[in-house]
Amino acid sequence: MITEQAPDEETAWAAVLRRDRAFDGHFVTGVLSTGIYCRPSCAARHPARANVRFFADGSAAKAAGLRACKRCLPDDVARDEKAVLAAIQAIRASEEPLALAALAAECGYSPAHFQRVFTRHTGLSPAAYARALRTERARDALSDSDRVVDAIYQAGFSAPSRFYDGMKGRMGMQASAWKKGGQGVVIHWTQSETSLGRMLVAWTELGVCRLSFEEGAEALAMRFPAAQLQAAGEEAAQFVAAIVAEVESPRTGADIPVDVRGTAFQEAVWKALSEIPPGETRSYAQIAASIGNPAAVRAVGSACGANPVAVLIPCHRALRTDGTLGGYAYGLPIKVELLKREAD
Repeated sequence: MITEQAPDEETAWAAVLRRDRAFDGHFVTGVLSTGIYCRPSCAARHPARANVRFFADGSAAKAAGLRACKRCLPDDVARDEKAVLAAIQAIRASEEPLALAALAAECGYSPAHFQRVFTRHTGLSPAAYARALRTERARDALSDSDRVVDAIYQAGFSAPSRFYDGMKGRMGMQASAWKKGGQGVVIHWTQSETSLGRMLVAWTELGVCRLSFEEGAEALAMRFPAAQLQAAGEEAAQFVAAIVAEVESPRTGADIPVDVRGTAFQEAVWKALSEIPPGETRSYAQIAASIGNPAAVRAVGSACGANPVAVLIPCHRALRTDGTLGGYAYGLPIKVELLKREAD
């Protein structure tokens, strides 16, 4: 029997079977036949279900006479989380990029191990997290500064060239264009009928920047007020057909590039969503834990709602912590149908 703080036994056992790291720290798995307790993600061979008992934490398992697994070190979860949070604070406070070795040494880890721990908790490496943070600051600065070069230095980049190199493939436009609301950027768009309703899809040269239902060119113009919008012709038929196929049979979207932008937190959530296998779901709490911010459950829900490309970034796979569907920007019937199609 598990405590109120842990998930129900069916959910817990399913997490153990798929070695789901998002549940690490939420409960431990006690194996009565061996006398040990493990993380849900432990790589050891799965025990027989009859020999398993779930505990809220290591202390509860120890009270039952079990000892910690030496392979997965379940008691290190809290230490890992504390180390990652300390590293995040250091990255945010520093005006210069911090070396991985320095961050790891500060936390008492080897660089390679700390890289794995940080990535497991946040979905990003320390270097990628720092780049995403500078990108977010650059966006804010570009909105407030009269000169692009001032915004670049204000965001923490050592030189304009560093900024432009870091923005390639992320913002989808030059800094000056971003400051002016997308001025000079060409966005192609079209609408297509699907079994879920009329779909709007828009894309830049880098990938899809908007996929929505029951929206038209007016909504697109409001989202990208200074961009050059061009209705797509027959030359885009094959590309659009691939997107429609993904909507009709949502699986991975791996072959369809996207050009999206958000805050560092939003982008971490969107990355976590994209890593959920088709046919599976995660709770907002699980997603928050997986990106190293377990208290940000409500913010995860908001990031899902801000997802600009439905289906391709599968926010329909995110559920409330109690297992209910939660919200969906285009109505719950579409969310239900997408989940049904993935489960078939």
